[in-house]
Amino acid sequence: MTRAIYPGSFDPVTYGHLDIIKRSASMFEEVVVGVLNNSAKHPLFSTEERVNMLKESTKDFPNVSVICFDGLLIDYMKEHDISVIVRGLRAVTDFEYELQIAQSNRIVSKETIDTVFLTTSIDYAYLSSSIVREYASYGTDVSDFVPEFVAKKLRNRFQ
Repeated sequence: MTRAIYPGSFDPVTYGHLDIIKRSASMFEEVVVGVLNNSAKHPLFSTEERVNMLKESTKDFPNVSVICFDGLLIDYMKEHDISVIVRGLRAVTDFEYELQIAQSNRIVSKETIDTVFLTTSIDYAYLSSSIVREYASYGTDVSDFVPEFVAKKLRNRFQ
């Protein structure tokens, strides 16, 4: 069984993220969405809130699960028998950064870890969580970028 993981901070989950999850779910038998618990970052939403938003957003995908994790991705993958990392690419700059990480993961893991790069759908090529947070912080309606329940959470957070 081919298991893949799509890691990220998802602060908040966007339609771009959901596009990558949906497409990954059609490619792999199981997709684990891994929410990073990174103490160096100061996310808008807690890890638990981000996990819950993703669970709600992906509830119609039977082969998708959502977890949170600390530490190195490759360690989590080894412990849970996952061999593929899914990453979304919006631009060439994303590719350069992600390629460097993919290559170092293969060397450090001492095992075969493959990274699959999916280019974002053109509808979401401009979209990032930081853009969504910025608009929402000024009271802009972000329902074109995120599911309505996430837009509501953003409105409530910035009131």
